[in-house]
Amino acid sequence: MGYNPHFFPRFAVIILGSLCWTYAAKAPRQCSEADYYFEYTECDRTGSRWRVAIPHSPGACTGLPGPVRGTVCTFSCGAGEFLEMSAQECTQCAAGSYSLGSGIRFDQWDAMPPGFSSVATSQRNDRHGDDLLNCNSSLWIPRGNYLESNRDECTVSLIYAVHLKKQGAVSFDYQYPDSNLLFEFFIQNDQCQEMDQSSDGKWLKVTSQGKWSTHTVILKSGTNILYWRTGGVLMGTKVVKPILLKSVQIEGVAYTSECFPCKPGTFSRVPGSSKCELCPRDSFSARGASSCTSCNTSTQYAAEGSMSCKDRPPCSKKDYFQIHTACDHKGKTQVMYKWIQPKICLEGVAGAQSLPPSGKREPCPPCNPGFFTSDGATCAPCPPGTFSDGTKTCKACPAGTEPILGYEYKWWNVLPANMRTSCFNVGNSKCDNMNGWEVAGDHIQSGAGSSDNDYLILNVHVPGFKLPTSVSAHAAADWETEFGRITFEFETVCTGDCELYFMMEANRKSTVMVESWQKTQARQTYTHVMTQNASVSYTWAFQRTNLPSDLRHYVNDVARVFSITVSNAVDGVSSGCRVCALGTQPSSSTCVPCPPGHYIDSSSSQCTACPQNTYIDPRVALGPEACRPCGPASRSQKDHRLCYSDCHFTHTEGNVSLTFDFSALGSLGSLMNGPRFTSKGTKYYHEFRISLCGGQLAVCTDNVTDLSITDAQRDKGGGANAIKAFVCQSTIIPANGQGFHTALSSQSINLADTFLGVTVNDSLEGIKAEAELFPSASSKVPDVNFYYRSLERTSSCESGRSAVVRLRCNPEKTAKGELTVPIRCSGGTCNGCAFHFLWESSGACPTCTPRDYHRIEGVCRGRQQNLLYVWNEPKLCMGGVSLPDRQTLPCEGIEFWVRLGAALGTTTAVLLLSLTCYFWKKNKRLEYKYSRLVMSSNKECEMPLADSCAVMEGENEADMEDEVVYTKPSLLGKLKAIASKGNGESYENVQLNSSQSKALVWS
Repeated sequence: MGYNPHFFPRFAVIILGSLCWTYAAKAPRQCSEADYYFEYTECDRTGSRWRVAIPHSPGACTGLPGPVRGTVCTFSCGAGEFLEMSAQECTQCAAGSYSLGSGIRFDQWDAMPPGFSSVATSQRNDRHGDDLLNCNSSLWIPRGNYLESNRDECTVSLIYAVHLKKQGAVSFDYQYPDSNLLFEFFIQNDQCQEMDQSSDGKWLKVTSQGKWSTHTVILKSGTNILYWRTGGVLMGTKVVKPILLKSVQIEGVAYTSECFPCKPGTFSRVPGSSKCELCPRDSFSARGASSCTSCNTSTQYAAEGSMSCKDRPPCSKKDYFQIHTACDHKGKTQVMYKWIQPKICLEGVAGAQSLPPSGKREPCPPCNPGFFTSDGATCAPCPPGTFSDGTKTCKACPAGTEPILGYEYKWWNVLPANMRTSCFNVGNSKCDNMNGWEVAGDHIQSGAGSSDNDYLILNVHVPGFKLPTSVSAHAAADWETEFGRITFEFETVCTGDCELYFMMEANRKSTVMVESWQKTQARQTYTHVMTQNASVSYTWAFQRTNLPSDLRHYVNDVARVFSITVSNAVDGVSSGCRVCALGTQPSSSTCVPCPPGHYIDSSSSQCTACPQNTYIDPRVALGPEACRPCGPASRSQKDHRLCYSDCHFTHTEGNVSLTFDFSALGSLGSLMNGPRFTSKGTKYYHEFRISLCGGQLAVCTDNVTDLSITDAQRDKGGGANAIKAFVCQSTIIPANGQGFHTALSSQSINLADTFLGVTVNDSLEGIKAEAELFPSASSKVPDVNFYYRSLERTSSCESGRSAVVRLRCNPEKTAKGELTVPIRCSGGTCNGCAFHFLWESSGACPTCTPRDYHRIEGVCRGRQQNLLYVWNEPKLCMGGVSLPDRQTLPCEGIEFWVRLGAALGTTTAVLLLSLTCYFWKKNKRLEYKYSRLVMSSNKECEMPLADSCAVMEGENEADMEDEVVYTKPSLLGKLKAIASKGNGESYENVQLNSSQSKALVWS
């Protein structure tokens, strides 16, 4: 195999140079395998490396093996194996040792392991830049089985650097009991650049007192610098609990060149082990043991995982504890004493105490309220809907009342079914199978444990809370923020630095320290109020001292809890009943219901039906006040549970009435508002769902905890976290890019659960519509406002939330229309409490009436005329009456009337002309005859003269007119005239009449 000097590290070149100089001065001895060890060079760009021999003492010998080509850089052995460098092959670990193969583990903390360092700094500086807080003594401290952090305000970093040849992982166990300290874990590369890491992976969660959690983070190939950093700002003088760290394991190293020996108290019995096992109780082992050695159990003992045996001491009061036996079939109990297990003391030796005798048999304490006993020995919970004070049988609640649900534990003969007790120690598992607390008749007290620094744990689980329906209108605001409360009475008696912790864990998330008490505390009561409806575990943890110790100095230090009361527990029992309002459905209420739509008459205690169009107020328990009238244009359901719009509305102004039918809009509307973005760039929307009319409530669902809920199921109210209301809002994260088959819907809130009414006015019951948010271009049809209100009060909305949906007639929109929010309030609200929506639709126009169209008359053609009906423009109505059909009526055209007029005109003209000609000829003839007559009279005789030609005074001119009477000649007269023509005489008889004289007649 060829030799390539470029693969030598610098220190190898120096060593070879010194060897050459030494050899020139004095010939050294030949090197043996004990004079050197093998190492690999750094990997080159091709992923190859060389194995070289490194002497323990440079120049002490000669003849080192030459470099040979090594394994590939990514080569590693399996768990329980190591890389034997001479043969460059994987070899099994011997018994008494272990290997992780491509990983390393740190689980022994008697001293700080090589490669770990602890660095402390202060973040509090004065104005001159000098440290006000001395952090020289603030370090991570090895405690044998774990590391313990600092307890002050110094920022302390535990650092470890590792170089990985391939992607790996780091995992560790930690205990983080006190949120007053900050605890973060992050990773940097060799350029001091922090690796990409989510906040969940960086900031660790608080753990339950005494419980370990495991945290795992993926590591990239190359250099990884691991940081465990603590720090905080402490208020007051209260000492905080440190953070504990153990079992650090790193995967991804290229190879392990040796196996790790088992630490004392552990062993590995077979070759090729990947871990060591703890020695069982009453046995021990030294470092690198393949088996454990038993103790002389007659005089010695050893706990599990011990490195040596200890002498058994004489028994004393610290080695036994007192218990109360469970009730027997005769209802009797007694006090007994038991040795603490495992028993390590000796009886029958000098100075040893014996176990005290058992006490007398006494009657058992009564059952706790809400329980009953049938055999005098065991207590059972009352069935749902019944109650008991613990001494009597269970009775059903009367009509119109509900059970007072909760827990009330004040007698401690046995541990209640929803309570658990355990013992836990940070550094060992000695007390894992012990009871942390023991019942004692009228109280429950901390148990003995195995050592003074054990955590003695008592836990009660509450699956949720349920508000009673018996909430008066005056107390509604208080009940909105208080879902329940836990009250307990306790005391502590201590000679050391004992401490009692009270903690809470909601929805199985991180545990929160609620309160703690140190040293001796007089008997007192503590109450904690729950402001959220969640599944909660309450925990009491008692620790006699927080100093690691296997000895028992404070066994008589004790904590006692006398009573625990939890109100409104959803699975609680009842000790009594109270009058309740009946506004909720029987399925969601524990009330013994009246028939739907009835209230309880306070005078007769009878169920009475509510009047029509009223709804039952769930906050009112008794009397007709429970029946509230529905608002304008609304009606109630048959069960009077709520009021709603039936999609019809009528508005009258003057003599004009507008009738609206909103059925075309649909009973439900939705609006997706957004998008918006979080600080991390995640896109989300706000979805509003509105129940307009018909009585069907809108549904908003939170499917974050159940991604199997589809959009169709969400629309129908599927899922456990569905909110049903008239107006609700959800935060929607779209499915695109999230890897889910459906969108995420979360943070669903109730914006309005009560319908107030419909009106064209801009206010109703104190809620303003604010017309300026939606300017209108036309006022021919008024906007119709739907008003809603929520009965839920929040810290930001003391009067509750409200919503106004403004319906606007817009013929250009579809019947379903379009929902929008104000431009200046893009979230639908300007103050977070009052929400405003505009719903423009052709379906929001009034129904059509005859005044919405007019008639057009057609031209008369062919003696027929068409009548047409058209809508007034713009058409601002929908539905209602239809346009009348086109009509055709008979008529006379204009040609007929023209012809008729022409004919009548012509006839009249001809008649007038004929009469004119006739009278003209007649006049001429008369003139002629008169002329002849005058001429004839002058020739033949004298005519008598008139007395006067003037008109006398007082006489009418008409009366004075002479009347000429013309008598048409008869046929005989005409013949005579013809005959007389021969004689030259031709005349006719003319009679002249006068008012003053007689007529003169010539013949």
